[in-house]
Amino acid sequence: MEVQARCSNSSLAPACYEEASASLAVIVIPALLVISSVVVVALIFCSLLRRRRVSPLDFRGCPADGQRGVSLRSVPVIPCGVREALHPWEMPEEGDVEGVELWCSGSYGPVCTGRLTREGRSTAVVVKTLRGGASPCEESEFAEWILFHAKVCNNRSECLVRMLCCQSRRLPMYLVLEALSPGNLLHFLWGLRRVDLDRGAQQQPFSERSVFLLAAQVAAGLDYLMTEHRVVHGYVAARSILIGPDLSARVSGLGTAFAGRQADRATRQQPLEKSLEVPLKWLAPERITDQPAFHRSDVWSFGILLYELITSGAPPYPELEPQSVLPQLERSYRMEQPEGCGAPLYNLMKYCWIWSFKDRPTYSDIIKLLESSVALASTEALPSRGLIEPTRYNQIAGIQPHTGEVPTYPVKDESSVC
Repeated sequence: MEVQARCSNSSLAPACYEEASASLAVIVIPALLVISSVVVVALIFCSLLRRRRVSPLDFRGCPADGQRGVSLRSVPVIPCGVREALHPWEMPEEGDVEGVELWCSGSYGPVCTGRLTREGRSTAVVVKTLRGGASPCEESEFAEWILFHAKVCNNRSECLVRMLCCQSRRLPMYLVLEALSPGNLLHFLWGLRRVDLDRGAQQQPFSERSVFLLAAQVAAGLDYLMTEHRVVHGYVAARSILIGPDLSARVSGLGTAFAGRQADRATRQQPLEKSLEVPLKWLAPERITDQPAFHRSDVWSFGILLYELITSGAPPYPELEPQSVLPQLERSYRMEQPEGCGAPLYNLMKYCWIWSFKDRPTYSDIIKLLESSVALASTEALPSRGLIEPTRYNQIAGIQPHTGEVPTYPVKDESSVC
């Protein structure tokens, strides 16, 4: 009471000053703590937003069926060794994928198209994502699938599709591959049939010589896989090849190759890519009978690819049902020489279709044969052929749903088999 009396008489008294300071401290200090806390939280939130710049993938998720799984986790469960190996390939903070659109549904999840923006450059890409709600086991396998591409598609061969980056340290997980234009080789070949209706629109006709040039690039890519990585592609077909400007070709569609690599590990369960079955008409006899796949099993399939090229994307064995192919091959049946196919190219096809895989050529042999015969190839446009109806094509080719089914028109051609 005495102090209050003195304060009322003079606000400059020492006792009044001390009491006023204490009251002010009680108000200011908590206020400063609240403000600093808000600032710290805001900085953390902004940092998280910067690290999550790939918003089209984060929020849209490229839903394949209109839905996406929900996971309370934000960090995928993958082996430490795989995580560290993928570190150089992680999407940089300044990177972004824009204009994301669903293309198809792959074995692991939605496959999208978009444009990768980084270092001031924009590149057309294909983004292969892991479906929402995936289990830790699926996340681990998807990470190993990304690592497989990082080891193989590392731009050391101009004849293989290139991996550009990935996201494996947080969800959603995805793999970013380059996209080429026109894109899928099979769709390109079908497009030639439409161009046939107006030959004047074709500045440089697709000829037998074009087949030689494309085939040599594909053989070089497959040879690189085998000699450098001991990888059997397992799905050699026009739908597994990407085509770019000036008839540049890149081998793609490595899902079957990864599945074969994983299946060789005795401690592993059957991989997710098991659903990517190769249509029977592209398989060598030993693969039809479930024998182990050898690299020269792919050589047989390469011969089928040559047939696709020279026929502008026609299905192989058009006169046979899929289940009739093996019995006919056992009777030494082989497809006839297509129209517009010269003797050197047809002889190479038959060389690839030798029954015993040990007697088939290697890819280096094939490259030499193609290079030595290209001068003899015709430069005239391939014979005009009718348009292909995709549903009918799938029936003749023996392609079932989830086995590399060829989408119906219209279709984006930026990618190979989902």
